[in-house]
Amino acid sequence: MRYVPLDTPKPISKIGLGTWQFGSKEWGYGPDYERRAADIVRRALDLGVTLFDTAEIYGFGRSERILGAALGEDRAKVVVASKVFPVLPVAPVVRQRAVASAARLGVTSIDLYQVHQPNPVVADTTTMRGMRALQDVGLVGEVGVSNYRLRRWVFAEAALGRRVLSNQVRYSMVDRGPEQELIPYAEQAGRIVIAYSPLAQGFLSGRYGAGSRPGGAIRRANPYFLPENLERGAELIATLREVADAHDATPSQIALAYLLRHPNVVAIPGASSVAQLERNAAAAELDLAEDEYAALVTAAHAFHPVTGLAAVPKLIRARTGR
Repeated sequence: MRYVPLDTPKPISKIGLGTWQFGSKEWGYGPDYERRAADIVRRALDLGVTLFDTAEIYGFGRSERILGAALGEDRAKVVVASKVFPVLPVAPVVRQRAVASAARLGVTSIDLYQVHQPNPVVADTTTMRGMRALQDVGLVGEVGVSNYRLRRWVFAEAALGRRVLSNQVRYSMVDRGPEQELIPYAEQAGRIVIAYSPLAQGFLSGRYGAGSRPGGAIRRANPYFLPENLERGAELIATLREVADAHDATPSQIALAYLLRHPNVVAIPGASSVAQLERNAAAAELDLAEDEYAALVTAAHAFHPVTGLAAVPKLIRARTGR
């Protein structure tokens, strides 16, 4: 395993474990997944994974409970990250929700506590006042944000009066927006971009095609899995396979290595099995050659999916079969 080259109390692994699916039935993993989740966490620890990301909204607290129980006595050795859901993220609410998350996780301090979404009405001034109070009493170590644009990330840091260590954003080969401003800022300022959905919910795995679309409510609602987009992505997947063959790797591992080439980027893919977790962790050791990276960049830029409002009627037809 490789780690982010930053001064943090605990090392942060380049591959972490995202746990949205823990306790969340909408992923369609079945009733036995909670038991498998514990096996996945224990194996992640064996492989040097130190970043475990959850949120109070995942499974309405079940993800935090499952993760905390699975980590057991190792909770103090790793970076446990959670998020406050910002329905009303004023200082007293932020403090209250952190106490509840810590209790579910079974920790005395949340290593990284993040604002899950920017609130369009409540200013970060009051949110960060709550975060600062949590840091002052030791209930929170580092503060992070999620889905913030660069300007608001910088403002949040000014409001906190300390570093806002991380910004967790959607980032993958097909969602490359963070490369414009967020990643350059992180590298310049000594901050971290945490990439969620780094495999575009499995789109980049090469497992799916126009005739083999995924199940589960989450993926069915993702426009990338429209038959038209799966067809449009065939060339990108072919390039991933070509690079993967040169490394005796999988397309998913190459898609992760593409992101991890940035020193201040961490990826937090989920895992439905121990084997998948092992493959994800191994991606941290891959080094892409310059020509391979260039080929991946070209293929990624050539992919133009149908998204946004244009995808809505197609999603409806795909779900209803009409």
